[in-house]
Amino acid sequence: MTSLKDLKSRWTSDPEFRAEYAALEDEFALAAALIDARMGASMTQEQLAQAMGTTQAAIARMESGRVPPSTRTLQRFAKATGTRLRIVFEKEPAPARADQR
Repeated sequence: MTSLKDLKSRWTSDPEFRAEYAALEDEFALAAALIDARMGASMTQEQLAQAMGTTQAAIARMESGRVPPSTRTLQRFAKATGTRLRIVFEKEPAPARADQR
């Protein structure tokens, strides 16, 4: 039987896996921010869904990162959780040069 720790070690040593995982970083960050906002408002998914006029399943999909929410949905989410939506554009970091690796 392979442990989760062993699988993670094997996967993270694969450059292709690391690249794919890194590509999902923004989605993971959004999902975490949604969960943090809901938890900060002391709301269950069901309570948040009622406040937004949607379903608990829709909230679960947003929080899982499987369904990217629209800006309008994020605004409704922010209002329901008593938070403020801020969207920021950041410069991409410069790629590492070969001589820096």
